[in-house]
Amino acid sequence: MMNEINSIVRELLNKRGISTEEDILEFLSEKPKKTYDPFLLLNMEAGVDLILSTIKNRDKICIYGDYDADGITSVAIMMEILSNLTDRLEYYIPSRFDEGYGLNKEAIQKIKNLGSKLIITVDCGSVSFEEVELAKELDLDIIITDHHNLTDKIPDCILINPKQKNCKYPFKDLAGCGIAFKLAQAIQEKAELPKAVLSSVLDLVGIGTIGDIVPLIDENRTLVKYGIKAINKSKRQGLVKLIKETGLKYGEINSESVAYVIVPHINSAGRISKPEIALELLISKDFNPLMEAVNSLILSNKERKKLQEEAFLQCISLIEKFHLKDNFKIIFAEGVHEGIAGIVAGKIKDKYERPTIIITKSGEYLKGTGRSVKNIDIYKILKSVAELFEKFGGHSGACGFVMKSENLSQLRYSLEKEVNDLHSKNNLLFSLEKVIDFEFIGKEIDDSLVKELEKLAPFGNSNEKPYFQINHVEIKNILFMGADNKHLRFNSCCVDGAEMSCVLFNNAEKYSLDALKNKKVSICGYPNINIWKGTEKIQFVVSEIKC
Repeated sequence: MMNEINSIVRELLNKRGISTEEDILEFLSEKPKKTYDPFLLLNMEAGVDLILSTIKNRDKICIYGDYDADGITSVAIMMEILSNLTDRLEYYIPSRFDEGYGLNKEAIQKIKNLGSKLIITVDCGSVSFEEVELAKELDLDIIITDHHNLTDKIPDCILINPKQKNCKYPFKDLAGCGIAFKLAQAIQEKAELPKAVLSSVLDLVGIGTIGDIVPLIDENRTLVKYGIKAINKSKRQGLVKLIKETGLKYGEINSESVAYVIVPHINSAGRISKPEIALELLISKDFNPLMEAVNSLILSNKERKKLQEEAFLQCISLIEKFHLKDNFKIIFAEGVHEGIAGIVAGKIKDKYERPTIIITKSGEYLKGTGRSVKNIDIYKILKSVAELFEKFGGHSGACGFVMKSENLSQLRYSLEKEVNDLHSKNNLLFSLEKVIDFEFIGKEIDDSLVKELEKLAPFGNSNEKPYFQINHVEIKNILFMGADNKHLRFNSCCVDGAEMSCVLFNNAEKYSLDALKNKKVSICGYPNINIWKGTEKIQFVVSEIKC
Protein backbone atom coordinates (compact mmCIF):
# COMPACT_ATOMS: atom_id res chain seq x y z
CA MET A 1 0.00 0.00 0.00
CA MET A 2 2.81 2.43 0.93
CA ASN A 3 4.48 1.81 -2.43
CA GLU A 4 1.35 3.09 -4.19
CA ILE A 5 1.54 6.50 -2.49
CA ASN A 6 2.94 9.27 -4.69
CA SER A 7 6.47 10.27 -3.57
CA ILE A 8 5.56 13.98 -3.49
CA VAL A 9 2.51 13.27 -1.32
CA ARG A 10 4.65 11.14 0.99
CA GLU A 11 7.25 13.90 1.30
CA LEU A 12 4.55 16.49 2.02
CA LEU A 13 3.24 14.30 4.82
CA ASN A 14 6.74 13.83 6.22
CA LYS A 15 7.17 17.62 6.32
CA ARG A 16 4.00 17.77 8.43
CA GLY A 17 5.28 15.24 10.91
CA ILE A 18 3.34 12.29 9.48
CA SER A 19 5.95 9.67 8.68
CA THR A 20 5.07 6.20 10.01
CA GLU A 21 3.17 3.82 7.76
CA GLU A 22 0.31 3.65 10.26
CA ASP A 23 -0.04 7.45 10.47
CA ILE A 24 0.21 7.97 6.70
CA LEU A 25 -2.43 5.35 5.93
CA GLU A 26 -4.72 6.80 8.62
CA PHE A 27 -4.27 10.33 7.26
CA LEU A 28 -5.10 9.31 3.68
CA SER A 29 -7.85 6.85 4.54
CA GLU A 30 -11.38 7.45 3.29
CA LYS A 31 -12.56 5.78 6.50
CA PRO A 32 -10.28 7.13 9.24
CA LYS A 33 -10.47 5.51 12.66
CA LYS A 34 -8.75 8.10 14.87
CA THR A 35 -11.33 8.80 17.55
CA TYR A 36 -11.42 8.36 21.32
CA ASP A 37 -13.67 7.03 24.04
CA PRO A 38 -15.98 9.92 25.11
CA PHE A 39 -15.77 8.77 28.72
CA LEU A 40 -12.10 9.79 28.77
CA LEU A 41 -13.39 13.37 29.04
CA LEU A 42 -13.36 14.47 32.65
CA ASN A 43 -16.89 14.50 34.19
CA MET A 44 -18.51 12.84 31.17
CA GLU A 45 -19.93 9.97 33.23
CA ALA A 46 -21.45 12.35 35.78
CA GLY A 47 -22.86 14.56 33.01
CA VAL A 48 -24.57 11.68 31.21
CA ASP A 49 -26.00 10.31 34.47
CA LEU A 50 -27.49 13.71 35.32
CA ILE A 51 -29.01 14.08 31.84
CA LEU A 52 -30.57 10.61 31.93
CA SER A 53 -31.94 11.06 35.45
CA THR A 54 -33.44 14.42 34.43
CA ILE A 55 -35.13 12.74 31.47
CA LYS A 56 -36.37 9.90 33.68
CA ASN A 57 -37.95 12.44 36.04
CA ARG A 58 -39.70 14.14 33.07
CA ASP A 59 -38.00 17.43 33.91
CA LYS A 60 -37.37 19.99 31.18
CA ILE A 61 -33.88 20.46 29.71
CA CYS A 62 -32.62 23.67 28.08
CA ILE A 63 -29.73 23.58 25.59
CA TYR A 64 -27.85 26.88 25.78
CA GLY A 65 -25.47 27.66 22.91
CA ASP A 66 -23.44 30.34 21.18
CA TYR A 67 -24.69 32.32 18.17
CA ASP A 68 -22.00 31.28 15.65
CA ALA A 69 -21.90 28.23 13.37
CA ASP A 70 -20.11 26.10 15.96
CA GLY A 71 -22.60 27.02 18.69
CA ILE A 72 -25.67 26.67 16.45
CA THR A 73 -24.63 23.23 15.15
CA SER A 74 -23.82 22.20 18.74
CA VAL A 75 -27.34 23.13 19.88
CA ALA A 76 -28.79 21.26 16.89
CA ILE A 77 -26.76 18.12 17.75
CA MET A 78 -28.00 18.05 21.33
CA MET A 79 -31.61 18.82 20.38
CA GLU A 80 -31.59 16.01 17.83
CA ILE A 81 -29.92 13.40 20.06
CA LEU A 82 -32.02 14.15 23.17
CA SER A 83 -35.25 14.22 21.16
CA ASN A 84 -34.82 10.44 20.91
CA LEU A 85 -35.30 10.27 24.68
CA THR A 86 -37.60 13.17 25.65
CA ASP A 87 -39.93 15.82 24.30
CA ARG A 88 -39.22 18.04 27.32
CA LEU A 89 -36.63 20.14 25.46
CA GLU A 90 -36.05 23.78 24.66
CA TYR A 91 -33.09 25.85 23.52
CA TYR A 92 -31.72 29.29 24.23
CA ILE A 93 -29.26 31.24 22.07
CA PRO A 94 -28.35 34.70 23.41
CA SER A 95 -28.47 37.78 21.20
CA ARG A 96 -25.05 38.99 20.12
CA PHE A 97 -26.26 42.58 20.47
CA ASP A 98 -28.34 42.56 23.66
CA GLU A 99 -26.64 39.80 25.68
CA GLY A 100 -23.27 39.03 24.16
CA TYR A 101 -21.30 35.79 24.20
CA GLY A 102 -21.79 33.09 26.81
CA LEU A 103 -24.06 32.60 29.79
CA ASN A 104 -25.74 35.65 31.29
CA LYS A 105 -27.78 36.06 34.46
CA GLU A 106 -30.92 37.43 32.80
CA ALA A 107 -31.07 34.42 30.48
CA ILE A 108 -30.68 32.01 33.38
CA GLN A 109 -33.58 33.65 35.17
CA LYS A 110 -35.73 33.41 31.99
CA ILE A 111 -34.86 29.72 31.62
CA LYS A 112 -35.84 29.11 35.23
CA ASN A 113 -39.14 30.95 34.75
CA LEU A 114 -39.93 28.81 31.68
CA GLY A 115 -39.68 25.68 33.80
CA SER A 116 -36.38 24.05 32.94
CA LYS A 117 -34.59 21.97 35.57
CA LEU A 118 -31.29 21.40 33.72
CA ILE A 119 -29.19 23.68 31.52
CA ILE A 120 -26.66 22.09 29.18
CA THR A 121 -24.32 24.63 27.63
CA VAL A 122 -22.60 23.95 24.31
CA ASP A 123 -19.63 25.93 22.99
CA CYS A 124 -19.67 28.31 25.97
CA GLY A 125 -19.67 28.58 29.76
CA SER A 126 -16.09 27.81 30.82
CA VAL A 127 -15.57 31.31 32.28
CA SER A 128 -19.12 31.73 33.68
CA PHE A 129 -18.42 31.28 37.40
CA GLU A 130 -20.95 33.84 38.67
CA GLU A 131 -23.67 32.74 36.27
CA VAL A 132 -23.30 29.13 37.41
CA GLU A 133 -23.58 30.25 41.04
CA LEU A 134 -26.85 32.02 40.19
CA ALA A 135 -28.19 28.90 38.47
CA LYS A 136 -27.45 26.87 41.60
CA GLU A 137 -29.18 29.47 43.79
CA LEU A 138 -32.24 29.12 41.55
CA ASP A 139 -32.14 25.32 42.02
CA LEU A 140 -31.12 24.76 38.41
CA ASP A 141 -28.76 21.92 37.55
CA ILE A 142 -26.11 22.89 35.00
CA ILE A 143 -23.65 21.02 32.79
CA ILE A 144 -21.08 23.03 30.86
CA THR A 145 -19.66 21.56 27.65
CA ASP A 146 -17.09 23.79 25.99
CA HIS A 147 -13.71 23.92 24.28
CA HIS A 148 -12.54 27.46 25.05
CA ASN A 149 -9.65 28.33 27.35
CA LEU A 150 -10.37 28.48 31.07
CA THR A 151 -9.41 31.15 33.58
CA ASP A 152 -8.23 30.48 37.12
CA LYS A 153 -11.82 30.75 38.40
CA ILE A 154 -13.48 27.54 37.18
CA PRO A 155 -17.29 27.20 37.41
CA ASP A 156 -18.37 24.91 40.25
CA CYS A 157 -20.50 22.44 38.30
CA ILE A 158 -20.16 19.47 35.96
CA LEU A 159 -17.66 20.83 33.43
CA ILE A 160 -16.76 18.89 30.27
CA ASN A 161 -13.86 20.62 28.56
CA PRO A 162 -10.68 18.81 27.45
CA LYS A 163 -8.59 21.89 28.31
CA GLN A 164 -9.32 21.72 32.03
CA LYS A 165 -6.66 20.37 34.38
CA ASN A 166 -6.69 16.63 35.07
CA CYS A 167 -8.66 15.88 31.90
CA LYS A 168 -6.92 12.92 30.26
CA TYR A 169 -8.67 13.17 26.91
CA PRO A 170 -5.82 12.76 24.37
CA PHE A 171 -6.97 15.44 21.89
CA LYS A 172 -7.47 18.97 23.21
CA ASP A 173 -8.56 20.81 20.05
CA LEU A 174 -12.11 19.64 19.42
CA ALA A 175 -14.58 22.36 18.42
CA GLY A 176 -17.64 23.03 20.57
CA CYS A 177 -19.68 20.78 18.28
CA GLY A 178 -16.99 18.10 18.69
CA ILE A 179 -17.53 18.15 22.45
CA ALA A 180 -21.30 18.08 21.91
CA PHE A 181 -20.81 15.04 19.66
CA LYS A 182 -18.71 13.26 22.28
CA LEU A 183 -21.53 13.88 24.77
CA ALA A 184 -23.96 12.51 22.17
CA GLN A 185 -21.79 9.40 21.80
CA ALA A 186 -21.77 8.87 25.57
CA ILE A 187 -25.55 9.33 25.79
CA GLN A 188 -26.10 6.92 22.89
CA GLU A 189 -23.97 4.30 24.61
CA LYS A 190 -25.51 4.61 28.09
CA ALA A 191 -29.10 4.96 26.84
CA GLU A 192 -28.55 2.12 24.34
CA LEU A 193 -29.81 4.16 21.40
CA PRO A 194 -29.13 2.87 17.88
CA LYS A 195 -25.85 4.10 16.40
CA ALA A 196 -27.80 5.62 13.51
CA VAL A 197 -28.67 8.56 15.79
CA LEU A 198 -24.97 9.51 15.73
CA SER A 199 -24.65 9.14 11.96
CA SER A 200 -27.60 11.49 11.55
CA VAL A 201 -25.72 14.43 13.14
CA LEU A 202 -22.33 14.00 11.45
CA ASP A 203 -23.25 16.68 8.88
CA LEU A 204 -23.69 19.15 11.74
CA VAL A 205 -20.35 18.15 13.27
CA GLY A 206 -18.59 18.73 9.94
CA ILE A 207 -20.08 22.20 9.49
CA GLY A 208 -19.36 23.34 13.04
CA THR A 209 -15.80 21.99 13.12
CA ILE A 210 -14.86 23.66 9.84
CA GLY A 211 -16.69 26.82 10.87
CA ASP A 212 -14.73 27.24 14.10
CA ILE A 213 -11.36 26.99 12.29
CA VAL A 214 -9.95 24.47 14.77
CA PRO A 215 -6.91 22.40 13.63
CA LEU A 216 -8.00 19.85 11.02
CA ILE A 217 -5.78 17.12 12.41
CA ASP A 218 -6.21 14.06 14.62
CA GLU A 219 -9.84 13.46 15.66
CA ASN A 220 -11.04 16.67 13.99
CA ARG A 221 -9.86 15.28 10.66
CA THR A 222 -11.87 12.12 11.27
CA LEU A 223 -14.99 14.10 12.19
CA VAL A 224 -14.70 16.43 9.21
CA LYS A 225 -14.08 13.61 6.70
CA TYR A 226 -17.19 11.76 7.82
CA GLY A 227 -18.99 15.09 8.19
CA ILE A 228 -18.40 16.10 4.57
CA LYS A 229 -19.61 12.69 3.39
CA ALA A 230 -22.71 13.16 5.53
CA ILE A 231 -23.35 16.66 4.13
CA ASN A 232 -23.24 15.27 0.60
CA LYS A 233 -25.81 12.62 1.53
CA SER A 234 -27.77 14.69 4.03
CA LYS A 235 -31.54 14.33 4.23
CA ARG A 236 -31.68 17.50 6.34
CA GLN A 237 -34.18 19.47 4.28
CA GLY A 238 -33.03 22.92 5.32
CA LEU A 239 -29.38 22.17 4.56
CA VAL A 240 -30.23 20.67 1.17
CA LYS A 241 -32.26 23.78 0.28
CA LEU A 242 -29.48 26.11 1.43
CA ILE A 243 -26.96 24.20 -0.69
CA LYS A 244 -29.22 24.47 -3.74
CA GLU A 245 -30.09 28.16 -3.30
CA THR A 246 -26.44 29.20 -2.80
CA GLY A 247 -25.34 27.59 -6.06
CA LEU A 248 -23.43 24.67 -4.59
CA LYS A 249 -23.79 21.21 -6.07
CA TYR A 250 -25.33 18.68 -3.73
CA GLY A 251 -22.97 15.69 -3.71
CA GLU A 252 -19.87 17.79 -4.55
CA ILE A 253 -19.43 19.66 -1.24
CA ASN A 254 -15.88 19.92 0.14
CA SER A 255 -14.29 21.74 3.08
CA GLU A 256 -14.00 24.96 1.04
CA SER A 257 -17.70 24.86 0.12
CA VAL A 258 -18.50 24.58 3.81
CA ALA A 259 -16.01 27.26 4.93
CA TYR A 260 -16.82 29.88 2.30
CA VAL A 261 -20.51 29.32 1.58
CA ILE A 262 -22.42 27.25 4.15
CA VAL A 263 -20.76 28.60 7.32
CA PRO A 264 -21.02 32.31 6.37
CA HIS A 265 -24.75 31.90 5.71
CA ILE A 266 -25.29 30.20 9.07
CA ASN A 267 -23.17 32.82 10.82
CA SER A 268 -25.02 35.67 9.12
CA ALA A 269 -28.12 34.98 11.19
CA GLY A 270 -26.33 35.76 14.45
CA ARG A 271 -24.43 38.66 12.90
CA ILE A 272 -27.33 40.47 11.23
CA SER A 273 -30.66 39.11 12.48
CA LYS A 274 -31.47 36.22 14.85
CA PRO A 275 -29.40 33.03 15.28
CA GLU A 276 -32.61 31.04 15.86
CA ILE A 277 -33.28 31.33 12.11
CA ALA A 278 -30.15 29.29 11.32
CA LEU A 279 -30.96 26.77 14.04
CA GLU A 280 -34.49 26.24 12.75
CA LEU A 281 -33.02 25.70 9.28
CA LEU A 282 -31.06 22.76 10.71
CA ILE A 283 -33.69 21.18 12.98
CA SER A 284 -37.11 22.06 11.52
CA LYS A 285 -38.99 19.63 9.32
CA ASP A 286 -41.76 22.02 8.19
CA PHE A 287 -41.43 23.13 4.56
CA ASN A 288 -42.65 26.75 4.73
CA PRO A 289 -40.50 27.81 7.71
CA LEU A 290 -37.51 26.15 6.03
CA MET A 291 -37.92 28.18 2.84
CA GLU A 292 -38.35 31.34 4.90
CA ALA A 293 -35.17 30.49 6.82
CA VAL A 294 -33.15 29.89 3.64
CA ASN A 295 -34.34 33.16 2.08
CA SER A 296 -33.62 35.02 5.32
CA LEU A 297 -30.07 33.64 5.54
CA ILE A 298 -29.33 34.58 1.92
CA LEU A 299 -30.54 38.14 2.54
CA SER A 300 -28.62 38.35 5.84
CA ASN A 301 -25.43 37.18 4.16
CA LYS A 302 -25.77 39.78 1.40
CA GLU A 303 -26.28 42.48 4.04
CA ARG A 304 -23.30 41.12 5.98
CA LYS A 305 -21.06 41.44 2.91
CA LYS A 306 -22.19 45.02 2.30
CA LEU A 307 -21.65 46.09 5.92
CA GLN A 308 -18.33 44.25 6.02
CA GLU A 309 -16.94 46.10 3.01
CA GLU A 310 -18.09 49.48 4.36
CA ALA A 311 -16.57 48.75 7.78
CA PHE A 312 -13.31 47.53 6.25
CA LEU A 313 -12.87 50.77 4.32
CA GLN A 314 -13.74 52.81 7.41
CA CYS A 315 -11.14 50.95 9.49
CA ILE A 316 -8.48 51.33 6.78
CA SER A 317 -9.11 55.08 6.85
CA LEU A 318 -8.72 55.17 10.65
CA ILE A 319 -5.52 53.15 10.50
CA GLU A 320 -4.00 55.36 7.81
CA LYS A 321 -4.89 58.42 9.89
CA PHE A 322 -4.07 57.32 13.44
CA HIS A 323 -2.55 53.84 13.74
CA LEU A 324 -0.35 53.18 10.71
CA LYS A 325 2.80 52.44 12.73
CA ASP A 326 1.09 50.46 15.51
CA ASN A 327 2.22 46.84 15.76
CA PHE A 328 -1.04 45.98 17.52
CA LYS A 329 -3.94 47.54 15.62
CA ILE A 330 -6.65 48.59 18.09
CA ILE A 331 -9.33 50.40 16.11
CA PHE A 332 -12.18 52.20 17.84
CA ALA A 333 -14.76 52.14 15.03
CA GLU A 334 -17.84 53.50 16.73
CA GLY A 335 -20.17 53.17 13.74
CA VAL A 336 -19.20 49.63 12.76
CA HIS A 337 -21.94 47.01 13.06
CA GLU A 338 -20.72 44.78 15.89
CA GLY A 339 -22.01 41.68 14.13
CA ILE A 340 -19.25 41.90 11.51
CA ALA A 341 -16.45 43.32 13.70
CA GLY A 342 -14.69 39.95 13.96
CA ILE A 343 -14.60 39.43 10.19
CA VAL A 344 -13.25 42.93 9.65
CA ALA A 345 -10.60 42.39 12.34
CA GLY A 346 -9.51 39.29 10.42
CA LYS A 347 -9.29 41.20 7.14
CA ILE A 348 -7.29 44.00 8.75
CA LYS A 349 -5.00 41.42 10.34
CA ASP A 350 -4.39 39.88 6.92
CA LYS A 351 -3.78 43.22 5.21
CA TYR A 352 -1.28 44.60 7.72
CA GLU A 353 0.05 41.29 9.07
CA ARG A 354 -0.52 42.53 12.62
CA PRO A 355 -2.84 41.42 15.45
CA THR A 356 -6.01 43.50 15.31
CA ILE A 357 -8.88 44.38 17.62
CA ILE A 358 -12.01 46.20 16.44
CA ILE A 359 -13.77 48.04 19.27
CA THR A 360 -17.40 49.15 19.05
CA LYS A 361 -19.78 50.90 21.39
CA SER A 362 -22.21 48.55 23.15
CA GLY A 363 -24.52 50.43 25.51
CA GLU A 364 -22.46 51.92 28.32
CA TYR A 365 -19.53 49.60 27.58
CA LEU A 366 -17.06 48.95 24.77
CA LYS A 367 -17.03 45.60 23.04
CA GLY A 368 -13.82 44.28 21.47
CA THR A 369 -13.28 41.51 18.95
CA GLY A 370 -9.76 40.47 18.02
CA ARG A 371 -7.89 38.29 15.54
CA SER A 372 -4.20 37.45 15.64
CA VAL A 373 -1.33 36.47 13.36
CA LYS A 374 0.23 33.03 13.51
CA ASN A 375 3.09 33.78 15.90
CA ILE A 376 1.15 35.74 18.54
CA ASP A 377 -1.20 34.17 21.10
CA ILE A 378 -3.79 36.94 21.50
CA TYR A 379 -5.56 35.16 24.37
CA LYS A 380 -2.35 34.94 26.39
CA ILE A 381 -1.58 38.62 25.85
CA LEU A 382 -5.08 39.76 26.80
CA LYS A 383 -5.17 37.48 29.81
CA SER A 384 -2.17 39.41 31.17
CA VAL A 385 -4.41 42.53 31.39
CA ALA A 386 -7.62 40.70 32.35
CA GLU A 387 -8.29 43.26 35.10
CA LEU A 388 -9.25 45.76 32.37
CA PHE A 389 -12.23 43.65 31.25
CA GLU A 390 -15.74 43.04 32.54
CA LYS A 391 -15.94 39.85 30.43
CA PHE A 392 -13.21 38.17 28.43
CA GLY A 393 -12.65 34.92 26.53
CA GLY A 394 -11.16 33.31 23.45
CA HIS A 395 -8.16 31.31 22.25
CA SER A 396 -4.78 31.89 20.61
CA GLY A 397 -6.14 33.19 17.31
CA ALA A 398 -9.25 35.11 18.40
CA CYS A 399 -10.71 36.85 21.42
CA GLY A 400 -13.63 38.91 22.61
CA PHE A 401 -14.18 41.17 25.59
CA VAL A 402 -16.36 43.81 27.20
CA MET A 403 -14.78 46.72 29.08
CA LYS A 404 -15.36 50.21 30.42
CA SER A 405 -14.44 53.03 28.02
CA GLU A 406 -11.98 54.57 30.47
CA ASN A 407 -9.75 51.48 30.13
CA LEU A 408 -9.17 51.86 26.39
CA SER A 409 -6.00 53.98 26.58
CA GLN A 410 -4.41 51.57 29.08
CA LEU A 411 -5.32 48.64 26.83
CA ARG A 412 -3.65 50.31 23.84
CA TYR A 413 -0.49 51.04 25.80
CA SER A 414 -0.23 47.55 27.35
CA LEU A 415 -0.83 45.55 24.17
CA GLU A 416 1.46 47.69 22.02
CA LYS A 417 4.24 47.39 24.60
CA GLU A 418 3.79 43.62 24.89
CA VAL A 419 3.93 43.06 21.14
CA ASN A 420 6.92 45.39 20.71
CA ASP A 421 8.74 43.45 23.44
CA LEU A 422 8.00 40.20 21.63
CA HIS A 423 9.18 41.71 18.34
CA SER A 424 12.46 42.87 19.91
CA LYS A 425 13.16 39.25 20.85
CA ASN A 426 12.06 37.80 17.50
CA ASN A 427 12.44 39.86 14.33
CA LEU A 428 10.45 37.23 12.39
CA LEU A 429 7.40 37.68 14.65
CA PHE A 430 5.29 39.21 11.89
CA SER A 431 6.66 37.13 9.04
CA LEU A 432 3.80 35.53 7.14
CA GLU A 433 5.80 34.50 4.09
CA LYS A 434 4.59 31.12 2.95
CA VAL A 435 7.04 28.25 2.86
CA ILE A 436 7.38 26.70 -0.60
CA ASP A 437 6.73 22.95 -0.33
CA PHE A 438 7.99 22.08 -3.83
CA GLU A 439 9.39 23.85 -6.88
CA PHE A 440 8.47 22.61 -10.36
CA ILE A 441 9.20 23.52 -13.97
CA GLY A 442 5.91 22.30 -15.43
CA LYS A 443 5.15 18.77 -16.60
CA GLU A 444 5.50 17.22 -13.14
CA ILE A 445 2.05 18.66 -12.34
CA ASP A 446 -0.20 16.16 -14.11
CA ASP A 447 -3.67 14.70 -13.53
CA SER A 448 -2.30 11.84 -11.46
CA LEU A 449 -0.45 14.13 -9.02
CA VAL A 450 -3.38 16.54 -8.63
CA LYS A 451 -5.77 13.69 -7.82
CA GLU A 452 -3.28 12.26 -5.32
CA LEU A 453 -2.93 15.68 -3.68
CA GLU A 454 -6.68 15.81 -3.11
CA LYS A 455 -6.28 12.87 -0.72
CA LEU A 456 -4.61 15.33 1.67
CA ALA A 457 -7.95 17.14 2.03
CA PRO A 458 -9.89 18.35 3.97
CA PHE A 459 -7.72 21.44 4.10
CA GLY A 460 -7.85 24.10 6.78
CA ASN A 461 -6.14 25.19 9.98
CA SER A 462 -2.96 23.12 10.59
CA ASN A 463 -3.53 21.25 7.33
CA GLU A 464 -3.19 23.99 4.74
CA LYS A 465 -3.02 23.24 1.05
CA PRO A 466 0.53 22.54 -0.13
CA TYR A 467 2.24 25.60 -1.58
CA PHE A 468 3.99 25.07 -4.92
CA GLN A 469 6.17 27.30 -7.06
CA ILE A 470 6.58 26.90 -10.83
CA ASN A 471 9.70 28.63 -12.15
CA HIS A 472 10.67 30.17 -15.51
CA VAL A 473 7.07 30.71 -16.61
CA GLU A 474 6.02 32.93 -19.50
CA ILE A 475 2.53 34.42 -19.08
CA LYS A 476 0.19 34.62 -22.10
CA ASN A 477 -3.46 35.42 -22.85
CA ILE A 478 -3.83 37.74 -19.86
CA LEU A 479 -7.41 38.63 -18.92
CA PHE A 480 -8.44 40.82 -15.98
CA MET A 481 -11.87 39.93 -14.61
CA GLY A 482 -14.49 40.93 -12.03
CA ALA A 483 -15.45 44.20 -10.42
CA ASP A 484 -12.49 46.62 -10.46
CA ASN A 485 -10.46 43.94 -12.28
CA LYS A 486 -9.78 42.11 -9.00
CA HIS A 487 -9.19 38.73 -10.64
CA LEU A 488 -6.77 37.53 -13.29
CA ARG A 489 -6.84 34.64 -15.75
CA PHE A 490 -3.90 33.64 -17.96
CA ASN A 491 -1.99 30.74 -19.45
CA SER A 492 1.41 29.76 -18.13
CA CYS A 493 3.95 28.51 -20.67
CA CYS A 494 6.57 26.50 -18.79
CA VAL A 495 10.19 26.07 -19.80
CA ASP A 496 9.69 22.34 -20.43
CA GLY A 497 6.86 23.00 -22.91
CA ALA A 498 3.96 22.36 -20.53
CA GLU A 499 1.08 24.84 -20.65
CA MET A 500 -1.40 25.35 -17.85
CA SER A 501 -4.51 27.45 -17.31
CA CYS A 502 -4.09 29.76 -14.28
CA VAL A 503 -6.38 31.95 -12.23
CA LEU A 504 -5.60 34.49 -9.48
CA PHE A 505 -8.49 35.58 -7.26
CA ASN A 506 -8.35 39.05 -5.66
CA ASN A 507 -5.26 41.26 -5.53
CA ALA A 508 -4.91 41.35 -9.33
CA GLU A 509 -4.42 45.11 -9.00
CA LYS A 510 -0.93 44.36 -7.68
CA TYR A 511 0.14 43.37 -11.19
CA SER A 512 0.29 45.35 -14.42
CA LEU A 513 0.30 44.08 -17.98
CA ASP A 514 3.76 45.60 -18.51
CA ALA A 515 5.12 43.70 -15.52
CA LEU A 516 3.75 40.39 -16.77
CA LYS A 517 4.08 40.44 -20.57
CA ASN A 518 6.98 38.66 -22.25
CA LYS A 519 8.86 38.10 -19.00
CA LYS A 520 9.90 34.97 -17.16
CA VAL A 521 8.23 34.81 -13.74
CA SER A 522 7.58 32.32 -10.96
CA ILE A 523 4.03 31.54 -9.94
CA CYS A 524 3.02 30.21 -6.52
CA GLY A 525 -0.15 28.40 -5.58
CA TYR A 526 -1.91 25.07 -5.79
CA PRO A 527 -3.27 22.98 -8.69
CA ASN A 528 -6.80 21.60 -8.88
CA ILE A 529 -9.07 19.96 -11.41
CA ASN A 530 -11.46 22.44 -13.04
CA ILE A 531 -14.57 20.88 -14.58
CA TRP A 532 -16.16 22.94 -17.37
CA LYS A 533 -19.01 21.57 -19.48
CA GLY A 534 -18.08 18.03 -18.50
CA THR A 535 -14.39 18.40 -19.38
CA GLU A 536 -11.72 18.04 -16.68
CA LYS A 537 -8.64 20.23 -16.95
CA ILE A 538 -5.81 21.13 -14.57
CA GLN A 539 -5.99 24.69 -13.30
CA PHE A 540 -3.30 26.34 -11.19
CA VAL A 541 -4.84 28.64 -8.56
CA VAL A 542 -2.22 31.37 -8.13
CA SER A 543 -1.60 33.15 -4.83
CA GLU A 544 1.44 35.15 -5.91
CA ILE A 545 3.36 36.06 -9.07
CA LYS A 546 7.06 36.71 -8.50
CA CYS A 547 8.19 39.03 -11.28
